[in-house]
Amino acid sequence: MRSLLAFEKIINRFSDLLGWIASTLFIILMFNVFYDVVMRYAFNHVSIAMQEMEWHLFSAVFLLGVPYALKAGGHVRVDVFYERFTLKTRALIDLLGTLFFLLPFCILVFWYGVDYMKESYSLGESSGDPGGLPYRWLIKGLIPLSFLFMAISGIGMLLHNINRLVNPSLFHEK
Repeated sequence: MRSLLAFEKIINRFSDLLGWIASTLFIILMFNVFYDVVMRYAFNHVSIAMQEMEWHLFSAVFLLGVPYALKAGGHVRVDVFYERFTLKTRALIDLLGTLFFLLPFCILVFWYGVDYMKESYSLGESSGDPGGLPYRWLIKGLIPLSFLFMAISGIGMLLHNINRLVNPSLFHEK
């Protein structure tokens, strides 16, 4: 029992780290957008690379932020019904949802995402625009990586719900 709690805490720390990275990238994204807007409207200068960096950073923020959202309970569910259930019922719903929906979906996207990234790498894919960013495979590689991280966060959710079912006295009813 203690080892499940310890493993859950390790996974939660990893998810928290991903949340911190996503938050930091979001701040960098804000500076990027600010720079891009000032350069465009004040100096009439446009940088394709900086514009592309905006969507690369946005993608990274989203893809690395989702595992943290899973850990923090910020994911989508029908809270109108869910909040009325007992702690044990909610734990069972989350456990089954993680096992039958989240983890298989993460494995599927990871599996096909690796091929998607490999193809981009082998083609030497880069921006189609002059002055754009090279190495498009890097951002495409973040897709399977983020789904691997989501699966890890999902395992943390799984452990959390097993802990809630096995020892509900450790958790208080909300």
